[in-house]
Amino acid sequence: MKALLERARSFRRRVDFESETYRKLAEGQFPQALFVACSDSRVIPALITGARPGEVFEIRNAGNIVPPHVPHLVSGEAATVEYALEVLDVRDIVVCGHSHCGAMGALASGKDLSALPGVGAWLENARPGLAAVLDREPADSTDPGDARVTELAQLNVRVQLAALRRYPAARRRLAEGRLRLHGWYYEVHTGEVWELNQDDDTFRVHPC
Repeated sequence: MKALLERARSFRRRVDFESETYRKLAEGQFPQALFVACSDSRVIPALITGARPGEVFEIRNAGNIVPPHVPHLVSGEAATVEYALEVLDVRDIVVCGHSHCGAMGALASGKDLSALPGVGAWLENARPGLAAVLDREPADSTDPGDARVTELAQLNVRVQLAALRRYPAARRRLAEGRLRLHGWYYEVHTGEVWELNQDDDTFRVHPC
């Protein structure tokens, strides 16, 4: 923590706040995309995309989950999606899952989450859409990098994209051709980003 504090204290000395980039930030934000990612500390949207301040609007939570749209139900995710689309007029949304995901690992292994009731309840948002994988016999391995977790994490991206399509603001913009949805899968150990090809519903590594 000491190192983090020292870097925070020296931040304004390390960055040129007189530059045009930072002066424009005071006038407002105009992000290119809404990025839905896991809160895992190894997954950093700005680092992965090379985004500068003001370019990416973010939702981060355990398992990169977009909860089902329910009218009048308060959630930070619903508020952020609504603000990104209705106020910031974001034209692209990325849902990014990742390898070695603790949330997907817990679901894959059937881990007892009774000591973590908040986590357990939150992950129930994802469980129905993942039933096709979860209902199969679990793999012997409990390694969070195993094929079952990879399959779950990639399926989870598809499930959350489907959830986004049911949000009224997203549904309307998709129908009008004003919104594009993207599915990504990030490999923590290689740095590769796999993109969901929505024509054949498969993940592929984009050639460099």
